[in-house]
Amino acid sequence: DNYLEVVSNDFKERQIPKPLRAIYLTGYTAGNLNRRQALVKLVEETELNALVIDIKDDSGYLSFLPETKELQAYNTGLTKIKDLDIFLSELKEKNIFVIGRISVFQDPLLAIRRPDLAIKDYQGNIWRDHKNLAWLDPSKKEVWHYVSLIAEESFRRGFDEINFDYIRFPSDGNIKTILYSPEILLRRQADVLEDFFAFIKKESQRVGYITSADLFGLTTVNTDDLGIGQILEKAVSYFDYIAPMVYPSHYPVGFRGLSNPNHHVYQVVRYSMAEAISRLELMGEDSQKLRPWLQDFNYPITYVPQMVIDQKKAVYDSGLDSFMLWNPRNIYTRSALEIN
Repeated sequence: DNYLEVVSNDFKERQIPKPLRAIYLTGYTAGNLNRRQALVKLVEETELNALVIDIKDDSGYLSFLPETKELQAYNTGLTKIKDLDIFLSELKEKNIFVIGRISVFQDPLLAIRRPDLAIKDYQGNIWRDHKNLAWLDPSKKEVWHYVSLIAEESFRRGFDEINFDYIRFPSDGNIKTILYSPEILLRRQADVLEDFFAFIKKESQRVGYITSADLFGLTTVNTDDLGIGQILEKAVSYFDYIAPMVYPSHYPVGFRGLSNPNHHVYQVVRYSMAEAISRLELMGEDSQKLRPWLQDFNYPITYVPQMVIDQKKAVYDSGLDSFMLWNPRNIYTRSALEIN
């Protein structure tokens, strides 16, 4: 058994580009021939070597029609990417690493279809956040199983790694009106999530896929659970990679004495990653597991190329070399990337 594990881990190590540099694509972008060709070209011509593609986005719909009966029964598939298998094999040929992203607990589709799996309010109705979106109850084992079915099928179809996003409790909206299930009320939210992380680790080892976890950027500097159940130390050992979303726009005014974090992107990312590194090292974990998401989108101000370059420099200066760029519209700043 140990021998097998060593072999499969070796295989994992060989597959992953070092350093890994990725951009994010929605399912619709990946299914649009012109748009995806332009982004693949961007990868081929620059330092980029990986794509993060939505498998299940925050609408709850999958980006493809599943082939496994158990997953088909949920009826959550859409043909956003009609030629998924062809596209994935093209990326393999081009030696582009492919990461599939799953929006885990923010899932208005399944929550509304299956109220028994949803977070509810005190009236027993499905609770909704400030965007009117419903969430799945993070303690429900069927939800965990559903997510693992999606991950397994995606891996078998050709995704190299599975990225887990929205692995948290809701942060926005009228949180006070939520009535959590006894499984959650009797425990700390961070412990409920840790059980899910342990389940995913077991599943990923059984099936053989690489995992990464998206965490709020502030998990790098805060020791509490931010009110969402996320604590860096409680996630680190369960995933192959940890991806803190250190978008400067998501840090509060006054962070580290900065009147506006958006005007100090280098400091925000540098400090966050330095803190994360020292916390991982204290645990005896490899700090190279850290692979931050960086901001390449305009919010709340225009992010000029130099601001993307400065975030990258902050990552390198902290001793790391991998990053992923986030832009919800999938429009990336070519001039902020090194050309091959």
